[in-house]
Amino acid sequence: MPIINVQMMEGRPKEKIAEVIQNITNTVSETLDAPKENIRVIVTEIPKTHWGKAGKPMSER
Repeated sequence: MPIINVQMMEGRPKEKIAEVIQNITNTVSETLDAPKENIRVIVTEIPKTHWGKAGKPMSER
């Protein structure tokens, strides 16, 4: 059973997250010839205060 973890910054609409889950599921299913029912996608949204780039939290950028 493939398990795919996706980490992204918070703030995207729930419809876009659902679309990402669907697209990843379809791609993994086609690539691995795995039934969609066996594929798990876990999306973790990270607060901008907890995501750093170039030494600064994204909430300060």
